[in-house]
Amino acid sequence: MLLAQAAAGSLGGWLAGWPGALVAVLLGSWLWLWADCWQAHKLRRWLQSGSVANLPPLRGLWAVLGSSARRWLQAKEKSVQAAEVRVQGVLHAFHASPNGVILLDEQGQIEWCNRMAQTHFGLQDPRDLGQKLGYLVRDPALLAYWQAHDFSESLSMDGSQGARLSVRVFPYGKGKHLLLAQDVTALEQAEAMRREFVANVSHEIRTPLTVLIGFVETLQTLELPAEQRQRYLHLMGQQAQRMHHLVQDLLTLSRLEGSPLPGYDQGMAVADILEQCEVEARALSALLGQGGQSAHQLEFPPAHAPGMDQQLLGAPVELVSAFSNLITNALRYTPAGGRVQVLWQPQPDGSACLQVRDSGPGIAPDHLARLTERFYRIDRSRSRETGGTGLGLAIVKHALQRHGAQLHIDSQLGQGSTFTVHFPARRVQGKLES
Repeated sequence: MLLAQAAAGSLGGWLAGWPGALVAVLLGSWLWLWADCWQAHKLRRWLQSGSVANLPPLRGLWAVLGSSARRWLQAKEKSVQAAEVRVQGVLHAFHASPNGVILLDEQGQIEWCNRMAQTHFGLQDPRDLGQKLGYLVRDPALLAYWQAHDFSESLSMDGSQGARLSVRVFPYGKGKHLLLAQDVTALEQAEAMRREFVANVSHEIRTPLTVLIGFVETLQTLELPAEQRQRYLHLMGQQAQRMHHLVQDLLTLSRLEGSPLPGYDQGMAVADILEQCEVEARALSALLGQGGQSAHQLEFPPAHAPGMDQQLLGAPVELVSAFSNLITNALRYTPAGGRVQVLWQPQPDGSACLQVRDSGPGIAPDHLARLTERFYRIDRSRSRETGGTGLGLAIVKHALQRHGAQLHIDSQLGQGSTFTVHFPARRVQGKLES
């Protein structure tokens, strides 16, 4: 400014003396102020535009201020972008969470929710953002939970699509809340199954124990004829055997569930498996018959039948147990004189099927889906008469699943049943070379 005044005053004095110098100094000062205001105006407009990159050409101190402002704004912009990236990362993580997450403001309105929360509560984003959760999820238990403002315990409630949810609210910030929802349907089903399992085991053991205790007390307190005493001892032996079979089946199930999956480095010939099963089946049929005669028409594939020279890769003990339980189950529920047929059927794609067909009373359609559940019985009284523990088909299911095999049950009332096991090709191998 001083340089502008000096230059203008010198020029004005040279042209018109001291009055001209004074006018020139004032005019130079005004021009300098106008140019300085124009520089400030350009800088202000640039700041208001929000475009950090397009800094206008400035001079002097304004150029220094503009460059400093641009560097500061660029640093802030990078910081904001980094914060946005972090926020988006957190939101993506919440979207990937198996739990539902809802952010609520001070009035209980939805600020944000992840995809799982939309599934749990039937919400839609962005339609339901800004709406009160209580208006969208009309569950009295959730409304009472929210109004009580006691979030020390979780709430169990029904979600959409029949799911059971465990809901917990966590306050944060100034009056805001974070709602977490976990699908506990499978956990509650598992807990119900555990309670049912314990109740069934207790019942199955208590019944023979009651009989044993009664007979023991009778033998201890009464003088019985030898024939009656022998009969009581025989019944006690039957009940003891029943408990023994139950414990053995429980141990088998526990071993199947707790051991690693069988590999492919060992196996057993199909002919050997079926031969062992046939010996056990004929012994059981003779036991169920009279005078040591077989009670059933038993048919097993001959040694030269197709596929009998194949090997099943896996755990031999489990395979024999699965086959034997299927055949035993057919024998126990097929009346005397009925037919039980066992077939081995190699398939063109290298897989193979085992079929166990019986001419028993058949199974109603509403029972088929539950046959492999533990302790599930169509007729409890008949099951006890035949000596079943209610675990045979559960053992079959677990053993087959561990070998990648699938069990299909076809049955009609009055027309018998067919149990088909399909083994994948990777578990079936031609006769091993010696």
